[in-house]
Amino acid sequence: MSGHSRWSQIKRKKGKADVQRGKLFSKILREITVAAKNGGGDPKGNMRLKAAMESAKEVNMPQDNIKRAVQKGTGELPGESYEEITYEGYAPGGVAVLIHVLTDNRNRTGPELRHAFEKFGGNMGSSGAVAWMFDARRVEKAFEITTAPAQMDEVRDALARAGVPITEGQVTYVPQSTVKVEGKDATSVVKLIEALEELDDVQSVYANYDIPDEVLEAISAA
Repeated sequence: MSGHSRWSQIKRKKGKADVQRGKLFSKILREITVAAKNGGGDPKGNMRLKAAMESAKEVNMPQDNIKRAVQKGTGELPGESYEEITYEGYAPGGVAVLIHVLTDNRNRTGPELRHAFEKFGGNMGSSGAVAWMFDARRVEKAFEITTAPAQMDEVRDALARAGVPITEGQVTYVPQSTVKVEGKDATSVVKLIEALEELDDVQSVYANYDIPDEVLEAISAA
């Protein structure tokens, strides 16, 4: 997974996160709305909502935006109804890919994902095809601290008490093993991951590729 994390860092250096700020806000707001709908609007009793709100604060999202997203989830304000779906597939080189989406139209989302896979030499898989290769964990960036999702609040609070700044914290899926990818396959894998992450309905993409840092740097410079 180190390669995947490294690619995220490279993209941030290239400024893509700033260019797509609006899209990032939209993805986080969807997560807040769904979290509030499923677990209530109080982050103290809703771990998922608390994590989503923390993500919103980390990107300096206005508090009013966060509040409205929560109210849409609890039904206090009208809003879209999102369906949570996990899609699975394979990228070139046998790389397993897990995609989590929040969509208001699965008839749109499925074909969009399939098109991205086919464009970059991958293929969609059936439910359960690759999910078994990943474990849910919580990951903090800079120093990566992994733990079971149920302990995410405990870890965050302990770091805060110790005076350790947290730049990003989330529940993620960590592969049990990785696949080394080089050459044209490496380029195709990275382009596929980027294409998937660009889709509005996609919340997160996880893959078990292992691509050397120098190859990732070369791809980013191309």
